[in-house]
Amino acid sequence: MVYGLWQSAAGMAANQYRQNIAANNIANINTVGFKHDLAMLVERPVESREDGDARQFAHAMFDMLSGGTHVAPTIQTFEQGPVMATGKPLDVMIKGEGFFAVQTDEGVRYTRDGNFARSSEGFLVTAAGGHPVLDGGSGTITIPADGGKAEITSAGELKQGDVVIGTLGVVEFDDLSLLMKQGKNLYAAAANATRRAASDSEIVPGALEGSTMDPVKGLVDMIEASRAFQINANMISMQDTTLGRAVNEIARF
Repeated sequence: MVYGLWQSAAGMAANQYRQNIAANNIANINTVGFKHDLAMLVERPVESREDGDARQFAHAMFDMLSGGTHVAPTIQTFEQGPVMATGKPLDVMIKGEGFFAVQTDEGVRYTRDGNFARSSEGFLVTAAGGHPVLDGGSGTITIPADGGKAEITSAGELKQGDVVIGTLGVVEFDDLSLLMKQGKNLYAAAANATRRAASDSEIVPGALEGSTMDPVKGLVDMIEASRAFQINANMISMQDTTLGRAVNEIARF
């Protein structure tokens, strides 16, 4: 009976995790360049099968059962988001696996959010967070106040009229799994991540990349996790009631 309690408790914990992932995905449906996460679960073998030193606890019936559910590392998706045309001269999106490099207080970070603006100091910055956008040489890009209208071209160049005043630093990584979400639509690269100048990515000016999260799928995921959580909670209640009766009533006979 206690075995069943542990099974259901593990199921509740796993589905709470699923709900948290689904809730974060839904909250970022309108976030520019957002890549949704996938909640991953794996089966936990019973102890006598998982640990060779636990063979002494083997049981013919229990060994045929599952040991419950484990939470596996969350998978980050990097699929291409939809094109959202804005027509704004400093809006730009990436088609492909590239990232914009930006400077933060914690160091260089990477983003797919190409919603840029000119700061009061004259730097090209991200509209969300105000992080300076870096060029190919990891330097900031300055937009002169008296140079006229600035716009980004399909070559990634920032121009004022016919004058090129900077070029966006778009980079790609050999292994995307080495990028870690830092919040605020930013990624940090692991120390062993191999970074290179983008070669397969295309710059689309006057547009932004939409979130990859499908709102309908997000709601379905949330409902499934919520119902599975409730079922496991009901199972715990039923097993607790049965265990109570076994202790208080059967023991009388």
